[in-house]
Amino acid sequence: MKATSLITMLASLASVMAESTFTPIKPPSQPLAVRSPYLSTWQAAGSGGGNDGYLTGQWTTFWNDRILGWQGLIRVDGTAYNWMGAMGDSPTAATQTSYEYTATRSIYTMTVDEAVELTITFLSPITPDDWKRQSLVFSYLNVSIVSIDGKPHDVQLYADISAEWISGDDSSIAEWEYGKTVDDVVYHQIYRQTQEAWSEISDQTEFGYWYWASTSQNGHSYQNGEDVVVRGQFIDNGVLANTQDTHYRAINDDWPVFAHAFDLGAVTDTPVSRLWSIGLCQDEPIQFTEVSGVIPQTSYYLNYFDNQLEALSFFQNDYATALELSTALDDQLQADSVNANGQSYATLTTLGLRQAFGALQFTGTIDSPLIWLKEISSDGNMNTVDVIFPAHPAYIYTNATILKYLLEPLFINQQSGLYPNSYAMHDVGSHYPNATGYPDGNDEAMPLEESGNMLAMALIYYAVSKNVTFLESYYDLLAQWTEYLIEDSLVPANQASTDDFEGALANQTNLAIKGIVGIKAQSIIANLTGRSADAQNYSDIAESYVPQWINFANDTTANPPHFELNYNNVSTWSILYNTFPDKAMSLGIVPQSVYDEQSKFYATVLHDFGLALDTRHNWSKSDWEIWGAATSNSDTRQAIIDAVAAYAADTSEWLPFGDLYETLTGDYVPGDHFANRPVQGGLLAVLVANMGITV
Repeated sequence: MKATSLITMLASLASVMAESTFTPIKPPSQPLAVRSPYLSTWQAAGSGGGNDGYLTGQWTTFWNDRILGWQGLIRVDGTAYNWMGAMGDSPTAATQTSYEYTATRSIYTMTVDEAVELTITFLSPITPDDWKRQSLVFSYLNVSIVSIDGKPHDVQLYADISAEWISGDDSSIAEWEYGKTVDDVVYHQIYRQTQEAWSEISDQTEFGYWYWASTSQNGHSYQNGEDVVVRGQFIDNGVLANTQDTHYRAINDDWPVFAHAFDLGAVTDTPVSRLWSIGLCQDEPIQFTEVSGVIPQTSYYLNYFDNQLEALSFFQNDYATALELSTALDDQLQADSVNANGQSYATLTTLGLRQAFGALQFTGTIDSPLIWLKEISSDGNMNTVDVIFPAHPAYIYTNATILKYLLEPLFINQQSGLYPNSYAMHDVGSHYPNATGYPDGNDEAMPLEESGNMLAMALIYYAVSKNVTFLESYYDLLAQWTEYLIEDSLVPANQASTDDFEGALANQTNLAIKGIVGIKAQSIIANLTGRSADAQNYSDIAESYVPQWINFANDTTANPPHFELNYNNVSTWSILYNTFPDKAMSLGIVPQSVYDEQSKFYATVLHDFGLALDTRHNWSKSDWEIWGAATSNSDTRQAIIDAVAAYAADTSEWLPFGDLYETLTGDYVPGDHFANRPVQGGLLAVLVANMGITV
């Protein structure tokens, strides 16, 4: 977008800074429209790169900090004000008085000249049990206005988006059109003129159709064209020209924008609201390699709608229901989190759930769905096992069937003979949205990590669903991975774990217990599927490994005693987060004495902003810290949660809530700005531990 004059911006912000409250905290970046890997729009808030949590004076961005122009204006009694965005020569900013977030909403309250109040609600619905709604890659913006001085005020309202939403390359040619559906939904459809299927630039999609929609009402007007022309038209006249610019051009060529405006007339003490929808439609968003070849995967919403406009109309007209469903989820998550470990914990879970769902894409038929996950921010892999693993508490808590259909592509690919290695694959595609597998077996090698993860997740899915058919379908593959674990778990070879940024290491204590828990999980799976001999064999092996593991890894000479990072390395330690599946499912393979010892030890090494992952650095990961908290006694659990919540509230980070950080400073780890990663679903681990899951 065009650069904003610094003097103009400072003058505009002077009246709003230091006046807003933030509830429950001011997160590093405020979620606005977060529904999928590609619909992921935020407002940077951290002091390191944001403007301290205010909606005006700064452009909204894609999760990776690329600008996505989104401008909001209001005219009150003939004078224009800015309530969102950073347009050049911006009018005076509305005064932001509060910001609040839930798992599904960001809510800003603003006043204009002490005359009217705006309530600006960004709603990205989460409906775990309703995949018709969840599969729609759309989000809402609702603005409600009321007079607060006892007088009527003449009000017009405006919002636009720029063509920056459609591509990660601002030199790409944009094309667009304006239309109206049979039920009076009005929309701008914007898209890249040359579609590049299943491709990305700077993590943004290069194919599909974007919609910026509203509902035709009295006083509605529209316009698309050059940013200064369209916005100037509203500022000067309070109404748009109802015209279309047909000069299709590069995104950065006179910056085309797409606007809807409303003349609300006289606004009194009765609130008046207007609703917009923003979203992306891709009929075939994923390609997946199966035995028959590379097959495009059809969007799940097409089970319910004949075309994109039907889906758009449904979503635009579904706001009341979407808000009701999302509010119920918000309230349940808030209550469960506070009951578990207070407001500090609710502060984390309400951020984590959104990121866990914001990485998903639903495809397939009602009878045969598949769900896809992007490893956002780190590698961009598809359905990465060691990303699904930390994220899976979010899906177990909300709807365990989501976990099943995240695992299905991995099972399908390997059971079909398309992956040559004897251990579980790392992911199903090196870069989203191409699930083209690894026929040469050259994925990132984490053999013990991923094999243990798959076994634990298969069992916890069963424990909640009681779907033994799922276990039976993939028993041979699960048994194959178990045999690998039997060979490598007790004394792990030099290899990477999911914390690959720390480097490979032999004899990792935490990695070994993952494998042992995986073997125990398979013993239960064997028993559930009627294979009693296998069940006894696997159980005996797992039980025999545990005392040996303790002997190798437990430093009883330390004060206090604790488990080491790797065997016989008395100067080290790490978080034993891989004991979590044992605790969550009450498997009983890990002795209670291990949990008791680690709980006491964690309390002695906790920093202000969290518990370091291990002794190699003062780095940690918020997901693993909460997994560690979930296995600890109540005092240590609360202390860890409070420290991670302090990091979320006090960090200078400005990208969407990152999981990798320095526990002494709360800063990014140099060179690794992890952001918006679905692994933050792991923040719900305490809730899963409290579910009383048994097998």
